[in-house]
Amino acid sequence: MSGRVDAHHHIWDLTVREQTWMVGPELDPVRRNYSIDDLAPLAAAAEVTATVLVQTVGVPAETPEFLEVAASNDLVAGVVGWTDLTASDVAESLAALQERPDGSWLKGIRHQVHDEADPRWLCRDDVRAGLAAIADAGLVYDLLTKTPHLQAALETVQALPQLTFVVDHISKPVVGGDLEPWATGLRALAAQPNVSCKLSGLVTEASWTDWKVSDLQPYVDVVLDAFGPDRVMFGSDWPVCLLAASYAEVVQAAEELTAGLTSAEQDAVFGDTARRVYRLT
Repeated sequence: MSGRVDAHHHIWDLTVREQTWMVGPELDPVRRNYSIDDLAPLAAAAEVTATVLVQTVGVPAETPEFLEVAASNDLVAGVVGWTDLTASDVAESLAALQERPDGSWLKGIRHQVHDEADPRWLCRDDVRAGLAAIADAGLVYDLLTKTPHLQAALETVQALPQLTFVVDHISKPVVGGDLEPWATGLRALAAQPNVSCKLSGLVTEASWTDWKVSDLQPYVDVVLDAFGPDRVMFGSDWPVCLLAASYAEVVQAAEELTAGLTSAEQDAVFGDTARRVYRLT
């Protein structure tokens, strides 16, 4: 497989279901439908030939819909779906998804951990059992966290060495704020061999109207130093990124932020890491 991989993007159809995270008028710019057909020309212009389509809401019906999209579209190489990790039948739910004709496109599971009131939600016994079922199914788990959740994430990663974790959006630091305690928490996660990290979601953690690449560089430097390029992967977070930047601008920013890497290291960030971690074919 050649070409770049966009390891993190979404689609949604507001006529099918509401996106419950779209709260407030500041999200009006993305309050419309987005499809793979909308992404395709943007991806082609950026030399992206494969993508990972990631869940947006915690409802079971979305994952089968995304699997159908992946099976019918050459651009989507994998799906990170959703299942209720607190349920007693996580293994059965995952098996049902994987046994579908399009089930091979399921590569991982994600939950909006940063929306849970309990910062130690990941440490609950039922959640840990659900995560173990994800490992047993041969899937990856995407960690959607912020700084207050990093300690629980670390303990969970250490408790489940058989599960591969991917940190989304570098755990969403406030760009322009203090690097600590985010940097220390993320470095602790990076010290665990079963964790990778997505270089994604950065522009929307900065000022939406006047961010600069130089604002993002200190955070990216921490990520690249802590994980190494072979455990870092580019993701656009399209169309959420449109709140602050176009698809092309996000790609260009990522190129500038990784300009100091060797050609092989850049290849890792822009494709090889995602292909290996998500087992994309």
